Amino acid sequence: MYAVQRFWFLRAWNWITALSNANWRFGLHAGLIALAAALLAMLLDPMLGHGVSRILDRLSLGGVSVGKSFTTFARLWLVASFFGFLAVESVEAIEWVTNVAARLLRHPGAVAGGVSASRRTFFQYAAVVAGGFPFLAATYGFAAGRLNYKIERIDVAVANLPPELDGLRIAQLSDIHIGDYMPPREIARAVDMANALSPDISFVTGDFVSSEGDPLEVCIGELSRLRAPLGVWGCNGNHEIYAGVEDEAERLFRAHGMRLLRAAAVVVEHNGGRFNLLGVDYQRDRMTRNEGEHPGPMLTEIEHLIRRDMPNLLLSHNPNSFRRAAELGIELSLAGHTHGGQIRVEIVDRSVSPARLISPFVAGLYRLPMNGGAFSSKSLPKAALYVNRGLGTFGFPVRIGVPPEITLLTLRRA
Repeated sequence: MYAVQRFWFLRAWNWITALSNANWRFGLHAGLIALAAALLAMLLDPMLGHGVSRILDRLSLGGVSVGKSFTTFARLWLVASFFGFLAVESVEAIEWVTNVAARLLRHPGAVAGGVSASRRTFFQYAAVVAGGFPFLAATYGFAAGRLNYKIERIDVAVANLPPELDGLRIAQLSDIHIGDYMPPREIARAVDMANALSPDISFVTGDFVSSEGDPLEVCIGELSRLRAPLGVWGCNGNHEIYAGVEDEAERLFRAHGMRLLRAAAVVVEHNGGRFNLLGVDYQRDRMTRNEGEHPGPMLTEIEHLIRRDMPNLLLSHNPNSFRRAAELGIELSLAGHTHGGQIRVEIVDRSVSPARLISPFVAGLYRLPMNGGAFSSKSLPKAALYVNRGLGTFGFPVRIGVPPEITLLTLRRA
């Protein structure tokens, strides 16, 4: 973080220093220092008890909150400046390599003590283009990408699925994160899109809010408009832990005629076939463990609820519980949590996503052998996991290459 911000600050400072007008130099230097101080204050704001945010939130210009506007700018800047820094440094590294190669090969473009002016000009323009692209991408990701909802239609082969359940349609929403960047009207739009898919059952896999004080009741009120013959079910996410609203979310679900499953199971019947629906609160890992808490195996609270006479479907916000679910013989797990990384970059044939820092299960459909610890994987049926990219954002209000998702899963016999 320090290296990136120092890089841009010094570039801007040197550019201003090159101006001929002394008044402009003084004014722009003062503005740059003020901007750097403000960015530093926003970075330190969580450690200062959010005092800076509260002060800025009291200010407004033309009815627009200064605090919200600057917070948005700061978050966009941190994303764009990081990738812009990498882009510029990459161009400069390529330039250095070509200059060394030219000298070693005694290329006509190489001159004593330096490089050709044309090559230098080319790389200067290349650095400007490469460094500017992340800023344009971040602007798009905020203005359009984070609200460009996509419907994903997925057929999932499920082990042990009765023929009566073949074709069962499931709508899944996840990671709503109601707040400044996810207003109720956008949740309502997603709910309408999910209802238009005519699902048999609907699931919401956690993270209704981002932090304490977010309007949980409004969020669940909008989700209560979901319609499905077999009902609307959900589970808590890690942000319900952070906000301290796990019990309140369960109460609000019940008040609206839905059910939030917390280490609980219920048998759901459809067309004469049955499946065992399980749900758990967020399964803690290294990012959410309390100090001194040792990480035991996940899903211990539902081991006794797993059925062997029908397929099991698990709602677990954290996709990292999938390995344990497969070991326990749970045929299908639905999760969220990762947001697909919110930013995805394709490099050659590899997809690079920040979500890989927290989970190998970033987005989409995954499979593992069931009861993998006891038998050869070649002889085992496969457990399935689907990871929803979520609707909302957290940390940085952008989505680039990772559109928000509404999923329609159709179950098929394996």
